[in-house]
Amino acid sequence: MEEDLKKSVLKTGTSIVGIVCKEGIVLAADRQTTVGNITINKNTKKIVKINDYLVFSGTGMASDVEMIKKLVRAELRLKELKSKQRPTVKEGANLIGMIAYQNIRQMSMLPFVAGTLVAGYNEDGSFELYSIEPAGTVTKIEDYDANISSGMPFILGLLERKYRKNMSVKEGIELAAECIKASTQRDIGSGFGIDVFTVTKDGIKQVVEQEIKTVYVGN
Repeated sequence: MEEDLKKSVLKTGTSIVGIVCKEGIVLAADRQTTVGNITINKNTKKIVKINDYLVFSGTGMASDVEMIKKLVRAELRLKELKSKQRPTVKEGANLIGMIAYQNIRQMSMLPFVAGTLVAGYNEDGSFELYSIEPAGTVTKIEDYDANISSGMPFILGLLERKYRKNMSVKEGIELAAECIKASTQRDIGSGFGIDVFTVTKDGIKQVVEQEIKTVYVGN
């Protein structure tokens, strides 16, 4: 029964990627959601603004990703009200890591399984990208990462060849979109769309919102 439950859980499958650029961070993701081997949703937004200065993208069980968003948004707001000071990007990432660490160690038929990429900008104008794996380890990313997404092998293979340090945000947007396109061609858990967000001194913006359609071509 436990195995049947795990197979029927709504999962994001997922291709996500975060790229550190000279003037900011670029996050990108696909839109496919699956249950077992069935595509259940073709328009899932996997990059979510937590607040005005923090954005994250998740991979794994859709319910876990959704719960992280709600908990972190509330906890950071409470912290800000109590301390009269806005939390840093690092504090937001560590909060997600703590939630993951605590939940995966609780006895459950369906353990917490979600990996996240967190990007944001601090009050001093600096910007940061963090990767949090499902067990709670928080890692600051200096170049790029795709977390544990199912499209990760295809994304990292492309980035190994194409990424260069201090690339512009514009170049990062183009590269992130190419990463998602590449993964959706080979990864059965990814597809149907591309969303790209940027984190810069101008704030958090969605710069690409693209649907991927299947086109049948006759002989």
